[in-house]
Amino acid sequence: MTWLITGGAGYIGAHVVRAMTEAGERTVVYDDLSTGISERVPDGVPLVVGSTLDAEHVTRALVDHEITGVVHLAAKKQVGESMERPLLYYRENVEGLRTLLESVTRIGVPSFVFSSSAAVYGMPDVELVTEETPCAPISPYGETKLAGEWLVRATARATGLSTASLRYFNVAGAATPELADVGVYNLIPMVFERLTADAPPRIFGDDYPTPDGTCIRDYIHVADLAEAHVAAARTLSASPGRDLTLNIGRGEGVSVREMIDRINAITGYDRPPTTTPRRPGDPARVVASATRAATELTWKAKHDVQDMITSAWDGWVRQHPSAARG
Repeated sequence: MTWLITGGAGYIGAHVVRAMTEAGERTVVYDDLSTGISERVPDGVPLVVGSTLDAEHVTRALVDHEITGVVHLAAKKQVGESMERPLLYYRENVEGLRTLLESVTRIGVPSFVFSSSAAVYGMPDVELVTEETPCAPISPYGETKLAGEWLVRATARATGLSTASLRYFNVAGAATPELADVGVYNLIPMVFERLTADAPPRIFGDDYPTPDGTCIRDYIHVADLAEAHVAAARTLSASPGRDLTLNIGRGEGVSVREMIDRINAITGYDRPPTTTPRRPGDPARVVASATRAATELTWKAKHDVQDMITSAWDGWVRQHPSAARG
């Protein structure tokens, strides 16, 4: 098969391309390079520069490269920005997906893997989030991911398209330093940025109903996430007609305070955090049940939090050499 990876020059997308290629799958990257980096695309993998909103360009890429499966990662993904620019997020994430699916079904591409998010759950009040946990997104970003799942599922029912929607939890780490995340939007790089600036890491609220008062999250190494895409793609190829919705996490929660302590230890810094008020909409605990993914995909995360922090730090130091200690 030949897989079109939309957003394949991005942080997660580049890891998916790498994992698919190493697994022997043929890949083609489709990316508008608004946030993606062309140098992340491996030698020998074609790069088509374009937007998923451009139906003619999408269709041409599918036909010219004889695509037989799509992994759709291209999307806007910043929760805060989505609150300020909801129309942008609905256009890029929902209309872009609709345009892509229209081309996919018109040409007859049989398999489609959709990048969803744990943001579809909102603020779940449960110990472990299962795929049956009610979805109640609290941001336009989360809404667009849930709407995307509905659109994918409806298309599958109408056309027989084989689909898998993967709900990512907190993605971290890097397979190699050059593939590390260059954005500073998630906890680990946010702490790195503060340490590098000789400032204390920030904890947004320490009065949550958790053992140490700080939020608990489920962190998944980006390399494990990429392997889940390989497993999903192969499952759809081997079993046509599948319609899967799966959590992709480790099933283990780590608090913000615990993460900061570990980051300090691994990086060689020893800077205690400072506490600031809660951020609106932060749930106390969001931890995945990954049982269904293990059953359906024969997949399980291999990397622990230590691996995530260490590999992310190697990538950060590559981008910010002055941050290195010793």
